[in-house]
Amino acid sequence: MPPEAVVTLSPAHAPARRSAGMTVAKTVAIVQSNYIPWKGYFDLIGAADEFILADDLQYTRRDWRNRNRIKQPQGAAWLTIPVNVKGRYLQRIDETTINDPEWAERHRRTIHQAYARAPHFDDVRPTLEGLYADVARETHLSAVNERFLRALCELLDVRTPITRSTDYRPEGARSERLLRLCLQAGATRYLSGPAARAYLDEDLFARHGIEVAWFDYTGYPEYDQLHPPFDHHVSVVDLLVHTGAAAPDFLLDARSRTAR
Repeated sequence: MPPEAVVTLSPAHAPARRSAGMTVAKTVAIVQSNYIPWKGYFDLIGAADEFILADDLQYTRRDWRNRNRIKQPQGAAWLTIPVNVKGRYLQRIDETTINDPEWAERHRRTIHQAYARAPHFDDVRPTLEGLYADVARETHLSAVNERFLRALCELLDVRTPITRSTDYRPEGARSERLLRLCLQAGATRYLSGPAARAYLDEDLFARHGIEVAWFDYTGYPEYDQLHPPFDHHVSVVDLLVHTGAAAPDFLLDARSRTAR
């Protein structure tokens, strides 16, 4: 695909179908799970017809898999799920286990302390507290992340089906592996975040009839946020407690946008 080509995102959440020689467009995004990720993660989900969690990849330390940031009066602060990593250099994300059963209660209290004065905290609080109660006994990081992702998608009215790479038969590494997942999922378009430009083999996808589209995270509107200055790059929890039911209005309108 020429680098300046404009790719219009498909309008429906439906698998690709082949009928009388015609293929229905289907956009697939494939990303590792993150813990309570920022709003851009949910925009990427919403822009796809199927979102595949790639948690059979190697766990990476000091990454977004088990941590994210929230705003506190003194500035941005990390919330980190403690996991077992010593001597487990090659473990997969879905093999990574949690090593402190008290983490969920600590995170719940920290979020409460940071955001109790936010205008819609009480609207979001029952969902968040229910989630932390539900995952308190969960032993695997991947399961915690998925539980939060699905619940937060509901709050944001993001309805894209979420599947797992292990639902398919991924083979190869990097570009080859992503391509195989796209082919097995019936994708006609692969939607990626911009960070993958450094390694993704677009020609490989083109040879198999799959377009590559690059998601653009620019253009987010600001909202009234506690603890200025404003910071876009914090957990989506920040957006929810400040804007409540209006939170989807502060996401990028992925279905009417284009990816380049």
